[in-house]
Amino acid sequence: MTFGRILAIAAGRVCAPGRAAAFLLLLLVGACTQGPYTIDLMPVPVIYEDGTIDPFAGDRRIDESRHPGIFYATLRPPAEADGPPYYLDQRGDVLRLGRARVSMGVEGMTWRDAATVSLQKDRPADYKLHVESIEEFGVLGETVTPFSDPALRDAPEAIGDRRFLDALESELADSRQRDIFIFVHGYKVPFSDPALVAAELWHFLGYEGAFIAFSWPSTPSAWAYFADSNTASVSAYGFRKFLRFLARESSVRRIHILGYSAGTGLVTQTLHQMALLARNAKDPGSVASNKLGHVVLLGSDVDRNLMGVYLDDHLMSVIESLEIYLSDTDFALDTSAWIFGGRRTGQMWAEGEMKPAVKEYLLGQDDIRLIDVTDAEGAATGNGHGYFRKSPWASSDILFLLRYGTHPAGRGLIRNEGEPVWNFPPDYPDRVQERLKDIEQ
Repeated sequence: MTFGRILAIAAGRVCAPGRAAAFLLLLLVGACTQGPYTIDLMPVPVIYEDGTIDPFAGDRRIDESRHPGIFYATLRPPAEADGPPYYLDQRGDVLRLGRARVSMGVEGMTWRDAATVSLQKDRPADYKLHVESIEEFGVLGETVTPFSDPALRDAPEAIGDRRFLDALESELADSRQRDIFIFVHGYKVPFSDPALVAAELWHFLGYEGAFIAFSWPSTPSAWAYFADSNTASVSAYGFRKFLRFLARESSVRRIHILGYSAGTGLVTQTLHQMALLARNAKDPGSVASNKLGHVVLLGSDVDRNLMGVYLDDHLMSVIESLEIYLSDTDFALDTSAWIFGGRRTGQMWAEGEMKPAVKEYLLGQDDIRLIDVTDAEGAATGNGHGYFRKSPWASSDILFLLRYGTHPAGRGLIRNEGEPVWNFPPDYPDRVQERLKDIEQ
């Protein structure tokens, strides 16, 4: 098959004559980066487009001098040099904690100016986020095991638990919302990418709470799909340790998790482990289940049947709600389903495809919310896989949930009677702005 034929298949969304060809398609349509340390700021969420709601109003933390830093936790080993890429694209054996300094807009722009421009629908096209520097606090102590570097086992000064917690508590104390939000990225990205995505999401949250980028060691190579998927599974151990640490040691009210693409496999496997541990623990709180809030799955590349297994094993017992975003225009998941021979959790059901028993189960679970973004403005942009950043409607719904914890019915979404899937109505912008005004007033 020629490269031109592969492109034609990708553009037309037709079946390739074999799974090898489908794998080549996945390489073309998978997650991509624009550069090693920058991303373009996502379109302004529709809830802010008319200027009625200002997420930064009265926020004393956004001033002329301060560049908010984004917290991170990474399972990558550090690079030898102090500057970019900061951490290597390979597995480490401990979890490292720190904070990344991020700039936005053009050189010399203050954060107050950058915040103002970021809310403009027709802002300049070249409006990027950039990792300027990082500050590593040290290693999470409980991830140092008998298999770790012996130098770490005998170096108490390398442990960064206290420094990280002090910085985190300072951030929470400076916020009206004492919640932590964790972003878990997909495959094929370097260390900086999740920090930048977390930074833009936190920006549009008005810098409430504290945002953490969990940077598992994916590889920024199109050929790393299967290796990255395996690495995501290995990383679930470190993520579980991190969640337990946050719940036990910090004063956080709730910990909310956003998983994207291959990162949803890491998230769901972690939650499954925690659910199994909680069922056998004398103290369920010891696995952090008492502080886990909303879990959001975006473009989820988890096998749909495997997700059913997790739910049957009481995954919902350790979280407040599960928000699964679905799409019928996500070509990356279409290709993944073809390769693995099984539908993915983030794919929308075709008409008549959902089994009656599944529909009955979902209708009886108010804490499991299925949200179809197919009709959301901008959701099909590119390959349709990055809708949570590309669609101003989808991003608005996610931000609304994170800031207010509102049920889909209170976020302007609708669903047909007897159906378990929530949808974006044509008048969604008006509906969501009205609901937001009611809350803010």
